[in-house]
Amino acid sequence: MSLPKEKAKKMISSPYAWLVLGLLTLIYISSFVDRQIIAVLAPQIQQELSLTNFQVGLMYGTSFSIIYAICGIPMGRLADIYSRKIMIVAGLLIWSLMTFISGFASSLTFLITARFFVGISESALSPAVYSLLSDYFRPDQRATVFSIYAAGIFVGIGVAFLGGGSIAQAYNWRTALMAVGVPGLFIAGIAWFVIRELPRGITQENQRFDTKASFTEVVSYILKKKTVRYHFLGFSFLAFTGYTILGFIGIVLTDIHDAGSLVPQYGWFMMATGLSVMASGKAADWLAQQWDASYRFVMGMVAGLFCLPFYYLGLFAESATAALILIGLANVISSSYNGIAAAILQYLVKPNMRALAGGLYLFVISVVGFGVGPPFTGWLMDTIFTGSYGAAKALMLVFTCCGILGSICFWRAMQTYEQEVEDD
Repeated sequence: MSLPKEKAKKMISSPYAWLVLGLLTLIYISSFVDRQIIAVLAPQIQQELSLTNFQVGLMYGTSFSIIYAICGIPMGRLADIYSRKIMIVAGLLIWSLMTFISGFASSLTFLITARFFVGISESALSPAVYSLLSDYFRPDQRATVFSIYAAGIFVGIGVAFLGGGSIAQAYNWRTALMAVGVPGLFIAGIAWFVIRELPRGITQENQRFDTKASFTEVVSYILKKKTVRYHFLGFSFLAFTGYTILGFIGIVLTDIHDAGSLVPQYGWFMMATGLSVMASGKAADWLAQQWDASYRFVMGMVAGLFCLPFYYLGLFAESATAALILIGLANVISSSYNGIAAAILQYLVKPNMRALAGGLYLFVISVVGFGVGPPFTGWLMDTIFTGSYGAAKALMLVFTCCGILGSICFWRAMQTYEQEVEDD
């Protein structure tokens, strides 16, 4: 049940609101630790359960990404109608429990089933959080706030590489899965008592929107806007780059430089990316205040284009250390868009559509970025680009095309933003 509107208004941008933001970011970190840990532990799991490379890919990517992408849309709709707090806490409990019991897995079927439920439960998180944070903070703070939340992606991946990997090396993969699953169960209890549901659209004085619109009507309303379509496409290109480098950094360091031992160190650059995401969000809000709200898209262009020189130098570096550092710095730039992408979308839809819009956004970037990016780039490596630096050539082609095409989409989105933004 939501708090009375007058009492809820006092919470907007208050110290309590920032406390909730911190807790939600911690939950997001937990989700990405649990999501990424399978990739970190894959070699040990593969050896013990006698899995093929295809089965490892099925366990890590397909069993999670497809169900995550598909379920994000109905989960978004549910979050627009029912309690966002309940969806967040319930999702956290389920994916933490599934990760914990994965440590007892004796077969591929067991692990895939657990990953299936991790995907369903994690799909409930961000759509509900996007909607809730839009009510907890003022509109002019959203890029900053959403970027702090999005930083949890990279902190979580970094923890999975550094923490989960270390536990697995000291003990085994089963202990690592149990260790990363347990904290979420305790965080869920804290979240239940700390997070409060707020009235939707509380920052609007006049809430003139239809709360009974059908699912189809809401989706149609969202997608008919050119700015939204350019937004989805542009940030999908950036997600294409982000998921691809995450999937192939190991191949670059191992196949080109024979330095597989450096792969876990990539986790430090994931942690640094969390800082760049927050800085980018702050810069986006500053640009909006100094010039125009549509200038938030500029930071997407920065992410897509400024990373290219670093990727080029890193991918074709002669030493493994130089490759790790330069590619890591490039990723710090190219992945800085995450919080801005989610924040901009909130300005383009009505309050009772925010969670569903977030679900649509996550569906698009998951399908294009996670589902298409790595397989397509892998195909380029296998069939088009060969030789010692074949992987580098394929990756550079993909990153260049995505950076340029994404920036064009952001430029087009800026042209239509003013006509299609919702009053807030």
